Amino acid sequence: MGGHDLDGALRVAVELAEWASEKIRGTDAGAGGPVRQKASPADIVTDTDEAVERHVRAVLRREFPDWGIDGEEYGAEEGSAHAPHWVVDPVDGTTNYAHGLGWCSFSLGLAAPGGSPLLGVVADPWRREIFTATSGGGAHLDGTPLRAADHTTLTGHVFMTEWAAHAHWPGLDALLGELAARHCTVRVMGSTALSLVQVAAGRATAAAIGEFHPVDGLPALLIATEAGAVAMPELPAYDEPLLLAAPGAAAEARELWRRTVNSRT
Repeated sequence: MGGHDLDGALRVAVELAEWASEKIRGTDAGAGGPVRQKASPADIVTDTDEAVERHVRAVLRREFPDWGIDGEEYGAEEGSAHAPHWVVDPVDGTTNYAHGLGWCSFSLGLAAPGGSPLLGVVADPWRREIFTATSGGGAHLDGTPLRAADHTTLTGHVFMTEWAAHAHWPGLDALLGELAARHCTVRVMGSTALSLVQVAAGRATAAAIGEFHPVDGLPALLIATEAGAVAMPELPAYDEPLLLAAPGAAAEARELWRRTVNSRT
C-alpha cells in the first residue's frame, strides 16, 4: 500500500471522525432515545450507532471500493484479494451514550490483510479531540505529536481498564488487588478505544482489556504504540487480553500481568 493511499485514507478517516462526533453530540440518546438489546441486557444498540455506521460504510465503499469493511453493527464485507480492510465502531461506549454519560468514542482503523494496523483514528466527541496514527508515522492529537508518559512506575498513577461488557474477566480481580497495593488508581470508564488512547496521551500510565476486538481495539492499539507505549502482546488475537504501558513502567506492568492474568492461561 503506497504512502499516497495511506495519506488519502487518513484524510477520509478524519473527516468521518469529525462528522461522527457532530452526529453523536447532536443526538441526545440519554433523553429517552430508543435503545435495543443485542446479545444481552448489557449489550445494546441505538439508532445513532446504526446511522453512523451506515454513513461511514457508504463513504468508505465510495472512496475505497476494493477494500473490505468490518463494523460493530453490520459485520464484515469482504474486499478484493490482498486488499486492506477497515474496522469501525460507530459508538464505542453505547451504554454510556444511551444513559447520557459523556464518555464514548468513534473508532475507525485500517488493517493489512494479515490484521496488522495501518491507520487508526479515535474521536472523543465530548472533548472535541481526535487521536490519529499511521504505521511508522507517529501518533497525534488534533495534529500535535503524542508521547506516552515518562513515568517509571505504576505507583501513584492511573491505570485504565474495562469490564468484559458487564462482567469481570479472568485475572482482573487479582490484577486490581496488585494495583491497589501499589496505590495505582484504576478507572473503569466504559469505552475501550477511549480508555486505551489515554495511554498514548500520557494521561494514564497503563491500560488493560480482557478481550481484544479489532473494531474498537485496533485503532487505539496503533495510536498507543506509535506514541511509544508497549503492547503485550504486540498484536493480540481476537478475544485475547491486552496490556498497554508507558515504556518506563512496562517491566513492572508486565510482571504484574504475568502473575495475575497470564498465570491463568
